[in-house]
Amino acid sequence: MMDSRSLNRATLARQLLLDRSDLPVRDAVAHVCGLQAQEPQEPFVGLWSRVHGFVPGTLDELLEQRRVVRVHLMRRTVHLLTAEDVLAWRARFDTMLRQRVLGVYRGELEGVDLEELKVAGLKVMSDGEARSMRELVEALGLEPGSRPLGELLIAALVPVVQAPPRGLWRAKGGVRNVALSAWLSREIDPVTRDEALIRRYLAAFGPAAVADIRAWSGLAGLPKAVAAMRDELVTFRDERGRELVDLPDAPRPDPETPAPVRFLPAFDNAILGYDDRSRIIDHEHRGLSVAGERVVLVDGRVAATWSVDAGTVTVSPLRRFSKADRVAVCEQGQELALFLSDQESDRVRVDA
Repeated sequence: MMDSRSLNRATLARQLLLDRSDLPVRDAVAHVCGLQAQEPQEPFVGLWSRVHGFVPGTLDELLEQRRVVRVHLMRRTVHLLTAEDVLAWRARFDTMLRQRVLGVYRGELEGVDLEELKVAGLKVMSDGEARSMRELVEALGLEPGSRPLGELLIAALVPVVQAPPRGLWRAKGGVRNVALSAWLSREIDPVTRDEALIRRYLAAFGPAAVADIRAWSGLAGLPKAVAAMRDELVTFRDERGRELVDLPDAPRPDPETPAPVRFLPAFDNAILGYDDRSRIIDHEHRGLSVAGERVVLVDGRVAATWSVDAGTVTVSPLRRFSKADRVAVCEQGQELALFLSDQESDRVRVDA
């Protein structure tokens, strides 16, 4: 059996949160299977918390060099992924992406010929030009206000990337979409093996239940693949009795390993990457993980939320801090303030 603390330390190690990594930024993005990027600036904080000496300009260069991209993928949300991963995985997510959009707009999209719309959208986007969702809808001769059709095209039917300056450090700008294959000058791999995807997930999130893998990805049909891999996996039980699977040689640190304070961005996958998030966040605070609150890990668990305004990082505890915890939170908060302000401010305030 693996108790919650053992799972916590395994998660921190896999997510590069137990010790900051010396991996190159692109390799760190690949290792954690991408970073949630619905809010364009959040991946910078996620990488700062994970990569030793992270410099925002490094991620900017990767985006401009087209080595990492912003795309709709896991759970139909925007993620920052390496070019290789999105090309390898995109085909497997196609059905899920369609179903998620149809689940939101089923009434408005009733009777729409999806394949006909897809072909028309691909034809327009094949020129490699950057377009907003509205411009794509208008280019197809559809009503400008057809948001459901626009979301169906951009988030599901036509594989696209969100082109820079969207997602660059401190850059402002609307979403401009470019066809994925045109942007990367490569075609999407037609087949994704579930076994390969599961191995990548476990390396970044394990040990985990099949329900956790589905919660991270949004994909159906995974139990069959896990069953086919059983001979190469090790199994555990959590405190609820759920079966967890893992890679044999993946790190599972001693549960008493000290865990440093870490500031996480909104919607961080270290929390959202599981169905059962009790390894890292208490049940009564689970809603914070889907409400876009930025959180602070103390001893590996969500213990506070944080915000920043005018160069001051403000921490709002969810429980009483010990004196040592408060000192550690302040020290890491000062480092974050310096990072976010380009070394101009180290102000941090911890609320009562």
